[in-house]
Amino acid sequence: MKKKTTAVATSAAKVRKTTPGVRKVAPRGPRAIVTAPPATSHDARSTIRRLKTQLARALVRIEELQASADTDFLLDIPNRRGFERELRRAIAYIKRYHASGALIVLDVDRLKPINDAFGHAAGDSVLKAIVKALLRHVRASDVIGRLGGDEFALLLWNLSETDAKAKAAALEEAIDRLTFVFRGRTISAGASAGVAILDPHAELGRALEEADSAMYVRKAQRRHELP
Repeated sequence: MKKKTTAVATSAAKVRKTTPGVRKVAPRGPRAIVTAPPATSHDARSTIRRLKTQLARALVRIEELQASADTDFLLDIPNRRGFERELRRAIAYIKRYHASGALIVLDVDRLKPINDAFGHAAGDSVLKAIVKALLRHVRASDVIGRLGGDEFALLLWNLSETDAKAKAAALEEAIDRLTFVFRGRTISAGASAGVAILDPHAELGRALEEADSAMYVRKAQRRHELP
């Protein structure tokens, strides 16, 4: 019986030794876990400073892009979007504090014939001169914007209806006095202005429509007044 057991063991050993693909596997120990060394407080402060700098630059860039989106590139005044934003803020202030103001919509006369006869560069110089004239007749707290093409709008603070209409007439007169020389010819443009009063009941869209309608009425009057 002992010999038979020994023979079986020897045979099993031979099988293990000669059978391909069978090999001993050493027992595995616990796997080593590699961790990064903890960041030092100096590294953290450096990262925070870097991120703050990047954030500050990004905020400046955002402001620049917003300003450019709200500014007329030719005249360096608010475009329609920028002016409507300022007008919306003004109306909110007027409602809250029961202040007052006036909105003037001003349309330049005879700009298209100037563009057609002398080119858009001539028309651009007329628009720039008109903006300079308007700026000379308003306060620093007032806002001038270009609604598009040859149409402008002015937001004027603390004016009664009488004062606002007098201001609109003065702006028309200032622009009427401007003269330009193109190809040896002396040219004038002119402008027509309409007024809407801003009070605690004002609404942006309605105020613009009211001033625009008054401007067209005034333009029709000027056609009969001017030679």
